[in-house]
Amino acid sequence: MLSALNTYKDKRFISIFFFGISSGFPWIMIGSVLSAWLKDDGLSRSAIGLFGVIFSAYSFNFLWSPLIDKLRPPFLGQRRGWILSMQAIVVALCIAMSQFTTQDNLFFIALVGLIIAIASATQDIAIDGYRIDTIDANDKDGMSAASSVATAGWWTGYGGLGALPFFLADMTAWSWPSIYLLLAAIMGVLMLATCLSSEPQIDRKALLQEIHGASSSDNSLKSWLYSTVVTPFAEFFNRNGVKLAASFLLFIFLFKIGEAFLGRMSIVFYKEVGFSNTDIATYSKLLNWWVTIVFSLLGGIVNIRFGIYRGLMVAGIAMAASNLLFAVIAQTGPSTSLLAITVIVDGFTGAWSTVAMVAFISLLCSRAFSATQYALMASLSVAGRTLVASSSGFFVDSMDGNWSLFFILTALMVIPSLGFLYSIRENIKKVEYS
Repeated sequence: MLSALNTYKDKRFISIFFFGISSGFPWIMIGSVLSAWLKDDGLSRSAIGLFGVIFSAYSFNFLWSPLIDKLRPPFLGQRRGWILSMQAIVVALCIAMSQFTTQDNLFFIALVGLIIAIASATQDIAIDGYRIDTIDANDKDGMSAASSVATAGWWTGYGGLGALPFFLADMTAWSWPSIYLLLAAIMGVLMLATCLSSEPQIDRKALLQEIHGASSSDNSLKSWLYSTVVTPFAEFFNRNGVKLAASFLLFIFLFKIGEAFLGRMSIVFYKEVGFSNTDIATYSKLLNWWVTIVFSLLGGIVNIRFGIYRGLMVAGIAMAASNLLFAVIAQTGPSTSLLAITVIVDGFTGAWSTVAMVAFISLLCSRAFSATQYALMASLSVAGRTLVASSSGFFVDSMDGNWSLFFILTALMVIPSLGFLYSIRENIKKVEYS
């Protein structure tokens, strides 16, 4: 355990942590804050659920991820140049969002929200590539530790900073649109952290030379398109074999389906059951933030000590249990003590599962195509949250608002992925220890 803790002394983790904040923070803009704004302005559950389609950008970002690996911005380097550019776009879009009202500009709210999601998803491609490129290829412990630090950063952006809008909504005269100006300012500060970070030194040309051989000297447009678009995906399937590669991708898609359905409706549920904006900020954001940071770091230590497979299995079982606690809240009403217990358990499952999944996906990536291959697998990981879970509002409405039954069903959704995880356990261990 002491050896595992020493892994966290690496100064590079500071940049990884801040990039994690930058990755999680936009989810507040198009997730919690937008849902609360729409709910307070009287939109239905189904309509709010449909706004989750905005998150589809995170499911399809692998389509343009090869460009992030291939094209180098004229400033700050391959990774930081892309990150800073996307952060600047998000700042501008938050300022635009502050000018809208749901009565007159609902279409433009959805459109700007979608563009924020695209910019954020593009930023994530570069951030994930940065993390993988920063850690040495044979440093499996470092990769697990970096995954836990990135997860802690993500939840700092989503939970820690995400509490501020809800406190402001209850305690000040700030409207939801004006809160977007604050979100723009915070993202502006995160841009400074990007400028102060160090660009990882990866000789991508040499790596590509190893993969392509002499053919890499072909500078034709056809060769460029093939190496940019086709080769990253072909290399992943060739290296693992089609059957095993498909198995990895299917598990990644299935693992968080239940959590995705729950997460999309959580803010709506909190408001309907009777919790205030302050309660949401205190428990769902701030408490969840600290719980997640603690368990993210512990999850990294456990992965280093006991392996990624065990981390995923423990997290999956706890994930189903935490969903059942939400069903209890639906029966008892707005008990803050029960909400605190639920948030602690949910924070543990969310952190532990994310750390294990991020580390697992990172190990599957080739250094030559780190951003592209990570984007392919990560997009599947969030596909349930972004595509399937967009129907969660209709799902609740079809049960006449029976939240207890909804949360029980989300718990059952975890079971197939655990069975699949068990069936590929030896393959996961082989990847981890090869």
